[in-house]
Amino acid sequence: MSLRIIFMGTAPLACPSLQTLASLRGFEVVAVVTQPDKPKGRELKTQPSAVKQLAQKLNLPILQPAKARDESFVSALRELKPDLIVVVAYGQILSQAILDLPKFGCLNVHTSLLPKYRGAAPIQWAILDDQPETGVTIMKMDAGLDTGDILAQTKTPIHAHDTSQTLHDRLAILGAELLAGTIPDFVEGKIIPQKQAKEGGSYARKISKEDGRLNWTEPARKLWNRIRALTPWPGAFTFQVSETRKSREPADWKVCPTRGGEIQRLLKIWQAEIVEWPVSEPGKILQADKNGIVVGCGENALRIVGLQREGGRRLTAQEFLAGNVLSVGEKLG
Repeated sequence: MSLRIIFMGTAPLACPSLQTLASLRGFEVVAVVTQPDKPKGRELKTQPSAVKQLAQKLNLPILQPAKARDESFVSALRELKPDLIVVVAYGQILSQAILDLPKFGCLNVHTSLLPKYRGAAPIQWAILDDQPETGVTIMKMDAGLDTGDILAQTKTPIHAHDTSQTLHDRLAILGAELLAGTIPDFVEGKIIPQKQAKEGGSYARKISKEDGRLNWTEPARKLWNRIRALTPWPGAFTFQVSETRKSREPADWKVCPTRGGEIQRLLKIWQAEIVEWPVSEPGKILQADKNGIVVGCGENALRIVGLQREGGRRLTAQEFLAGNVLSVGEKLG
């Protein structure tokens, strides 16, 4: 007899879990629930979610309620008679009616070692906070925000080369593997759900674009973590400041009314390295050559090795300096 599963997910993080559940014997995915199609890109063309695209390839039934709390949607789920609901990066809060609907409840794949980093952005905040490791938790959902009982966890180190994208991709695979191994033991009663520890809990708030701005008075390691944590979105950034726009490309430079009419241009920072350096003025360019652009920080310095100007393409520091003026002594801010 197959276990009847409703899968709820939207973001790419959820795709490995859906792919795994759809491929395993003993599991029947009777419906995939995902967010409604949304306009994306410069032309704002309506596009399906990553989960919907995968569900279509797998020929699975798809539901896209505007609001998961609508009674008509809850009734549709009830008619499917699910044994279990699996939720991975769905994007809506589930009502108690849905949580109580399946025989074995609702399970969630969360990309942190709960109770640490409950909330929307656990991957980014683990890197921002300079954590040595993170992981995945399989949790039985309750009405709270990521407060349900824990069924299983697995850990992974956060490497120096990791960004939020590489860590996301690794955790997505780990989550799918852990989910597939946990469900059979859970439904057979071999796993006793454990209450989350009362100590050590934290909240990973949603990331905003402004979180990407680099404050050069901070230590180089903190800025390095911010660059890695916010790659690819929203991206770390700073501003190159100029006394005048003369001989500059007009499209690159803008007057900033909130900074006394200062003339500046945005630089997106994609890759950097920590450099041991004597105390120097934060934001001051200390070196600019084929090896990178060294910028003073509150402690040590940061060597920028990959960057991009607004409207341009991603370049190495050497490529950037070949076509853009960025001199020792200039300020970033």
